[in-house]
Amino acid sequence: MIDMIRSLLFVSVVFLVGCSQEKPGGYRVYVTNEVSGDLTIIDSNKMEVEAKVPLGKRPRGIHASADGKTIYVALSGSPIAGPGVDESTLPPPDKNADGIGVFDVASQKLLKVIKSGSDPEEFDLSKDGKLLYVSNEDVGGASILDLAAEKIVKEIKTGEEPEGVTVSPDGKLALVTSEDAGTVAVIDTAKGELVETIKVGRRPRSIAFLPDMNRAWVNAENDGTIVMIDIAKKAVAQTVQLGEAGVVKPMKVLLSADAKTLFVSTGRGKKVFFLDGATGKVEGEVEAGRRPWGLGLSPDGKTLFTANGPGNDITVIDVATRAVVKRIPSPGSPWGVLVLAR
Repeated sequence: MIDMIRSLLFVSVVFLVGCSQEKPGGYRVYVTNEVSGDLTIIDSNKMEVEAKVPLGKRPRGIHASADGKTIYVALSGSPIAGPGVDESTLPPPDKNADGIGVFDVASQKLLKVIKSGSDPEEFDLSKDGKLLYVSNEDVGGASILDLAAEKIVKEIKTGEEPEGVTVSPDGKLALVTSEDAGTVAVIDTAKGELVETIKVGRRPRSIAFLPDMNRAWVNAENDGTIVMIDIAKKAVAQTVQLGEAGVVKPMKVLLSADAKTLFVSTGRGKKVFFLDGATGKVEGEVEAGRRPWGLGLSPDGKTLFTANGPGNDITVIDVATRAVVKRIPSPGSPWGVLVLAR
């Protein structure tokens, strides 16, 4: 009888331990919520919210270190002001809230906030992970932030209302969009200097480099287009009209890992377009929700996530079927999306 009881206890312990352990593999989706000032964390095994963690004011841009252990988030104390809003009627900005939040993935805690210039919105990491290139929206420039020293080492004028920042795959260039000027600033990372400005269209906000590193897709939100720029020629090489200007408003551009598919969110247009990554040919579309903004792709490339600001949710899209499979609530105006393998 004692042996039987011991056996049952052993089996029970094994069962409980097994149930308490996380399923192997999978990934997590991290979504910044601009209005509520927190981070939604989604478990891919259940496709449910695992946690919401406070970050600070207006978290928007989100990226991870190369090892996936640290997440960086742009925080801003400037009040939210959409196009056409009279900013003189808004409360003064809280400059003490501006900075880059450093979030530890293992503990799911915000460790600190590093000052990174006024009103940071988006950024990207240098290839060695030592520097951040940060767009400072309300001062018309970009800051180069040394992460180890926790200080700005250079400030570069890029054009009014800078937003999107993307470092080339070889790390030699950093591109910064200017919403107001309709341009892309090209920064030589070795020199830390602006070397070219390319006119692209009205209200560019996002950039995706092609594998050749000389071309990149850029959105032109107010034109209803995306454009391919040729950096060597300093010009637009191709324009793709996605819809009527002012109705379809391309925002985020995201290339699949193999660069075969370009995903484009369209904000108030409610859709995500699927395009051929090389030619820009439209291959499909799906209605994602209210103002799909940030995009993120699962590590296997099979699932796409959209952050839908006023919809207060995240849409889960099956890439193969181009169908919405789930909507996950995320109150607080979701903005940016980051997907990390466990």
